[in-house]
Amino acid sequence: MANPRIPLRTCTLGAVSAALVAGVCLGAAPAAQAAPLAPPAPATAPYSSATPYTTAGATAGVTERFVDIAGEGGTVLKAHVAVPAGDGSRRHPVIVLPTSWGMPRIEYVAQAKRLAADGYVVVGYNARGFWESGGTIEVAGPSDIADASKVIDWALANTPADPERIGMAGVSYGAGISLIASAFDPRVKAVAALSGWADLVGSIYSGRTQHLQAAGMLSGLGKVTGRPSEEFRTVMDAFLSGDVSHEKELVAWGKKRSPATYVDRINAHGTAVMLGNAWGDSVFPPNSYADFYEKLTGPKRLELRPGDHATAEGLGLLGLPNDTWTSAHRWFDRHLRGRDNGVDRERPVQLMPRTGGSYEGYPSWAAVPAETRGIPLREERTIRANHDSGANGGTVMLSNTLEQFLRIPPLASIPLLPRAYAAVWQTERYEQAQSIRGTVKLHTTVTPTASSGTAVAYLYDVGALGVGKLITTAPLTFHDATPGRPFPVDLDLYSTAYDVPAGHRLALVVDTVDPLYAEHNPDGARLTFSSPAHDPSRLDVPLRGAGSRS
Repeated sequence: MANPRIPLRTCTLGAVSAALVAGVCLGAAPAAQAAPLAPPAPATAPYSSATPYTTAGATAGVTERFVDIAGEGGTVLKAHVAVPAGDGSRRHPVIVLPTSWGMPRIEYVAQAKRLAADGYVVVGYNARGFWESGGTIEVAGPSDIADASKVIDWALANTPADPERIGMAGVSYGAGISLIASAFDPRVKAVAALSGWADLVGSIYSGRTQHLQAAGMLSGLGKVTGRPSEEFRTVMDAFLSGDVSHEKELVAWGKKRSPATYVDRINAHGTAVMLGNAWGDSVFPPNSYADFYEKLTGPKRLELRPGDHATAEGLGLLGLPNDTWTSAHRWFDRHLRGRDNGVDRERPVQLMPRTGGSYEGYPSWAAVPAETRGIPLREERTIRANHDSGANGGTVMLSNTLEQFLRIPPLASIPLLPRAYAAVWQTERYEQAQSIRGTVKLHTTVTPTASSGTAVAYLYDVGALGVGKLITTAPLTFHDATPGRPFPVDLDLYSTAYDVPAGHRLALVVDTVDPLYAEHNPDGARLTFSSPAHDPSRLDVPLRGAGSRS
């Protein structure tokens, strides 16, 4: 099979640039490394309160230093340690913070100081393969998970850390490592996983479609800030090329690095898990966290807010007030320190709509929609492939960040979309506001003229002038179809919380090209969307009922 067409071949470079700009804005861009303040204590030496923990730096009741920690196989991991000031006679709960993808070890300094001031030992470390840490980038592989346990060992041996009160937290890459580490190290009692993934395959290969900009950004940042392993290079080269001949190997590689694969282990340990993500996360969409949350059986919490990848908690990395980090602190206070702060009595699913408003609380993810409204898609539509209709999901890390801070989502003029390239279905105007909550699902029948193809679905909120604001989207790719033979399609769009104003309508748009994704449509291909009498096409829209405000 021929490799797919890569729309806008400069999009990977643009994605990396957008990510770097967003990182600078959020204070997460690479920063200069400080020189170690004191030599590290031997990793094998047991901690003794008779030899107080010392450091060359101390602020507001917190002592801190930069150290080297021996990870798996002796690989050096560069770390920052913050400890409550004192003579070391008391044991404190400890929180381990693996860094985000491409970020230096000073990423969590502001939060580490706050946690240490509140009585926690905090060890933030650079994941192997990045910046000054040794080794190569293994993408949350076995060595990364073993490293997390080595860091815990070091903390217990070299700080006044309590072995019975251990937590892990992280943003993005650090979130994924923390979740998987909790499956393999039962000492981890609580986790706060922010903007991470539960299913790596479902995140960057949803609908069997390569998320081109997201993967390109991760690959590019890895090369700029670290040393990719040979395995990672091979996997990313195959993934970005769109070569599906290695699909089974790629899926197996991803599942090995997915917390969802190990959910039974996490449940067996009884780990208290808090998950936080943004509705518009263009790297790890929220669906996989929502599904993962429902499978957890221990103490759990799910928080979803407006924003893009890591932007919901980004300002908290600067030490600024931040809801996500406040929740993480409360989570650890309850599950590591036993503080009765009420977090376990609140509704565990907390959502802030993309369109603004207060938080909404629900007893479970399944309980978020009070009803599902089916919108029939009766009219048949045929579109030509290989053409960008003008509908798209924006730019990774940029578009949904603009929506978070400026309330400007990706836009499209629905009346001006060329119907030769975009299939469009619209509802009548709604007399009352519609509160969409959960996962919109598309069911339709597709008849292709080629054996492979890609389609991208978009749901818009359309105002009086016909301008559509993007509510949600998702891609779908198929292979080995029989040309001319119809087949059913079920597609989950990315989960969302969006309020459609009264007087507006919904528009479903389907086209074949979006710069966010690779597309697999041969030249001259066409796609027909129909609604057979025995299997009608429809769009299922989940809606919130009354009484869900927390």
